[in-house]
Amino acid sequence: MPGPENRLRPHGFYRGAALTLLFASVLATAAATDSLPRADEEAARISTRSVASTADRDEVARAAAEAMAVGKSGTEAAEDVVSRSGDRWGAVYDKGEYEEFEQALDGKYTGVGLSAKRLADGRIAASKVQPGGPAALAGIKAGDILRTIDGEPVGRRPVTEVVALLRGDARDRDTGESEDASAGTTVVLGLARDGHEWSETLRRASLSTDAVTLDTGADGALVIKVAAFTKGSGKQIRDAVLEAPRGTGVLLDLRGNAGGLITEAVQAASAFLDGGLVATYDIRGEQRSLFADPGGDTERPVVALVDGGTMSAAELVTGALQDRGRAITVGSPTFGKGSVQMPSRLPDGSVAELTVGHYRTPAGHKVDDKGITPDLVVAERAQERARTVLSGLGGGS
Repeated sequence: MPGPENRLRPHGFYRGAALTLLFASVLATAAATDSLPRADEEAARISTRSVASTADRDEVARAAAEAMAVGKSGTEAAEDVVSRSGDRWGAVYDKGEYEEFEQALDGKYTGVGLSAKRLADGRIAASKVQPGGPAALAGIKAGDILRTIDGEPVGRRPVTEVVALLRGDARDRDTGESEDASAGTTVVLGLARDGHEWSETLRRASLSTDAVTLDTGADGALVIKVAAFTKGSGKQIRDAVLEAPRGTGVLLDLRGNAGGLITEAVQAASAFLDGGLVATYDIRGEQRSLFADPGGDTERPVVALVDGGTMSAAELVTGALQDRGRAITVGSPTFGKGSVQMPSRLPDGSVAELTVGHYRTPAGHKVDDKGITPDLVVAERAQERARTVLSGLGGGS
């Protein structure tokens, strides 16, 4: 079922240059009936920017079918049409890639629970080890040096490629097709720590991502860090806000949040709103609206922390809270992703995403290319300044 932003490769939701995120997660109805579901169920995405022209989904499907009829790749034919259409953020995904995307938006991935980073000396090290994951159970710790994966040195490889190998998300050199990275497959890691070298054979597992992190600052404020709006994150945010002690301020950290499921973003905004408009958008010229659920907390102080990595659905939340006077926004201008894309299933099972419209904040501000300018633009020590603002609003000691 079509829907997410990108190839769940090491870079999480990104797929090459087409930085697109799922606008909402349903395509089965549209694929089966060639019609669109209700607005709150549409499988559309928020793309990075508007485009001069887009490919027609019927044209893309026809090209794929014609290619298949003569024994050629329908996916490649569809990619060719999209690339020539002028839709800069249009993309075609094969069936395997789309399954990865769905897992990612469900907050799941297949891997060993190990994140990587490049050190100043060029070596690759474990930057984070997920508790309870295969790497943690094997005793691997953050800071351990990763020398090899399945016997192949990784020191000169890009970090994104290293993470892809850890997840088993590789491509066959001859066919270019995605290889199976199912849970249960094994990977052998060559490691080093304090001069000691050893190897570990790990069995990949289906793991859950930590999209939402909750913390209580020294000032008593509730800090909610949202890495992405994956399935269940909206409810987690809303529950945390409603359960926080009365009068406790909230620092909503959306820095580096590339977006996610729009349904989750709307629910997150609903944590601070009592109904009302969250955003408007158009699908091929027809205007639609997204509304918050009733019953959110409308009194406690809120500061939203954003930066140039705040994109897509995260910008939608930012714009809603800013326009409706529900939060003071602090940080640097956001990325500016505001065009809507919708997925279509192609004859060979692949999925084409094509730009069909744009969204705006409650006050009618366009996000595409422009982004959102925070109320307080801060270049350095943004979190410290955000805490100061929250304290001034009565949300911290």
